[in-house]
Amino acid sequence: MSDKKKLTATFKSQDTEEWLDIHFTRPLGLLWANFFNAFNIHPNVVTILSIFLGLGAGIMFCFEDLAYNIIGILLLIWANLYDSCDGQLARMTGKKTRWGRILDGFAGDVWFFAIYFAICWRLTPEWGVWIWILCAFAGFICHGKQCQLADYYRNIHLYFLKGEKGSELDNSRKLTKEFRSLTWRHDGTWKLFLFFYRNYTRSQEQMTPAFQRFKTKTDQLYGRALPQQLRDDFRRGSLPLMKWANILTFNTRAIVLYISVLIGQPWIYPVFEITVMSALFFHMRNQHEKLCDQLQQSL
Repeated sequence: MSDKKKLTATFKSQDTEEWLDIHFTRPLGLLWANFFNAFNIHPNVVTILSIFLGLGAGIMFCFEDLAYNIIGILLLIWANLYDSCDGQLARMTGKKTRWGRILDGFAGDVWFFAIYFAICWRLTPEWGVWIWILCAFAGFICHGKQCQLADYYRNIHLYFLKGEKGSELDNSRKLTKEFRSLTWRHDGTWKLFLFFYRNYTRSQEQMTPAFQRFKTKTDQLYGRALPQQLRDDFRRGSLPLMKWANILTFNTRAIVLYISVLIGQPWIYPVFEITVMSALFFHMRNQHEKLCDQLQQSL
């Protein structure tokens, strides 16, 4: 197998990869994946390492010193390479687990919590309590919803492209049933993780009413054996939205963060999330809901 094919085999799909990931993050992530695979290191361990790197980046952003900020940027880039590596390693080795899926999302949350805290700590002498309010709104409301929806739409796209096995599309009702079947005494850790993951999935579903109606209808008509024409029609409508989903995940927001920190104006980052990223969020959601309504009417 050629090096290019080996790299492509570690993608979730060509449809859901963006340019910077294809040409930078994924190739370097594959090198790290090969390294960790040589030592039989589990993908979840790589995810945990990325958490510490992201925390280190946040600490570096607390300072106004340019050298510390550059170190923080390099640490966050490194953390993102590990975030790519853990998924690539899991697909290479077949070590894909639900623990890994949940842990991966948790890692990103920890990174950005540390980054928002650093921005607040750094700007408190100048902004006072207002920077904490700004970052709380940008982080907990805007950033959280943006990433949830982008992740959900990419998994929906993969579901119609590759089927159930090629996607990580979950259902809050099934997660609730599993949650209630567990006991805190014997399954405490997993039950706790499942509690947060179920709420995360439920939030995704609440943001996508048209898709929920469409999915219910297709399940009733076809079960998991979706007609190829329906798959093709959905992919045709969903594919143009993947660029917005990618923008709402990591690379674009990270570049804005790097620039804002380097020019000594870190407040730009939360303002960017509240304005530009929120506008993209509502546009993507509106277009996706229209697509689902149209396809449901055609069934």
